[in-house]
Amino acid sequence: MSEIQNLNPQCVWKNFYALTQVPRPSGHLEKVQQFLLDFAKKAGVEAFKDAGNNIVMRKPAFPGMENRKGVILQAHMDMVPQKTPESKHNFETDPIEPWIDGEWVKARGTTLGADNGLGVASILAVMEDKTLKHGPVEALITADEETGMYGANDLPEGELNGDILLNLDSETWGKFVIGSAGGIDVTATLDYKEAETDADDVAVRVTLKGLRGGHSGLEIHEGRGNANKMMVRFVREAIEECEARLATWHGGNMRNAIPFKAEVVLTLPKENLEALKELVEDWRADFTDQYKHIESGIEFFAEEVDAPKTEVPVEIQDNLVSAIYACHDGVVRMIPSYPSVVETSSNLAIIDIEGGKASLKILARSSREDMKEYVVGMLESCFNMAGMKVETAGSYGGWDPNPDSEILHLLLDEYKQLFQQEGIIQVDHAGLECSVILGKYPHLDVVSLGPTMKSPHTTTERALISTVEPFWKLLKKTLEDVPVK
Repeated sequence: MSEIQNLNPQCVWKNFYALTQVPRPSGHLEKVQQFLLDFAKKAGVEAFKDAGNNIVMRKPAFPGMENRKGVILQAHMDMVPQKTPESKHNFETDPIEPWIDGEWVKARGTTLGADNGLGVASILAVMEDKTLKHGPVEALITADEETGMYGANDLPEGELNGDILLNLDSETWGKFVIGSAGGIDVTATLDYKEAETDADDVAVRVTLKGLRGGHSGLEIHEGRGNANKMMVRFVREAIEECEARLATWHGGNMRNAIPFKAEVVLTLPKENLEALKELVEDWRADFTDQYKHIESGIEFFAEEVDAPKTEVPVEIQDNLVSAIYACHDGVVRMIPSYPSVVETSSNLAIIDIEGGKASLKILARSSREDMKEYVVGMLESCFNMAGMKVETAGSYGGWDPNPDSEILHLLLDEYKQLFQQEGIIQVDHAGLECSVILGKYPHLDVVSLGPTMKSPHTTTERALISTVEPFWKLLKKTLEDVPVK
């Protein structure tokens, strides 16, 4: 694993490797916060944890560059904790195991945390380099971005001094992001009184797994399978054809990740057991055929289990299944002026039904506030018809593009001079903290950039080694050439 530290540029990769050894899943950041504070102390730069649980560092200008505009380098410290079914990894205590697979850095059995660990590692490389030429530099390393941008939302006003914000949380090298979608969490809940299971019924656990999953902002348009939406098709037919009853449902575990696994427990008359097993095989074949061009590892199977004592009452069951079936998932609309970019989407991320409680969680995204409100209204209408309570939280606005940005054009010029090719300006559907930070610091000139990563939020997350060195060269050159105030 330690061979990662020998990759170029070593100043970035050694810091990234050090980060992989510190547990930092969203919601459990005490260890990485202390790691960052200790790093700053060793590097000799000012650092503190603010009221939003963010870590802020300040490094003075290189002698003679005090008149340059101040730059804020921003990334988030938390990572999405996903692991393969066979992995025993504990994200709260165990280090990530990175390894080199040809041109990629990957992790064994888990997410890698390059999102956004490479951004943090690059910031640390800036902070500890005594020879790097730059004006005043601040680091803003935010908390719990993946679960709701809580650190950015709780960022105190008046804390930052810079004029320029470079967000280091983009995933395609050579593309410079100047706008992103807003988002909102939608949660539908229902409490119900459980019904007793028929003493003569048997039970099966039906599992769907092996899907690619993925980032619900970056990959929602690719047509990847959503385990919850696929499972409901089977469950509905099992109820209709095999007299099945729903006892429990668990699918997905991250609001911003396309769910790659879902599991239900059904009860049914013993004489219908073979028919249900045949139905499972039919749907396995259908799913394999329907997704053959995008999913290659689909597993769908049933196992007999001990019958639970209780299940969902039939009228509640039917309403829940209908709501899940009707709930929109995927792209709603593309941006008319950027037809290759998703404007509005929703991701049916998490379903938990058990013990008299049903909870469904969706992340809706849009670069337009009116369309975001439309999706929320659509989801509310769907779940209200099932008698569910609908609540929203964690709303953040979109980041409105500024094609005339001074720092954007400096980056484009530097990129062309260094690499003899044109940079690409992009608007992302994935949510970035830039919009939240701009709400508190509207004067900032903002661009997002980063090395290439694939499949963040999944166990196949990987970082393209060859893009990290040019990214670091561009970051250093841009800091050196930041204009005067």
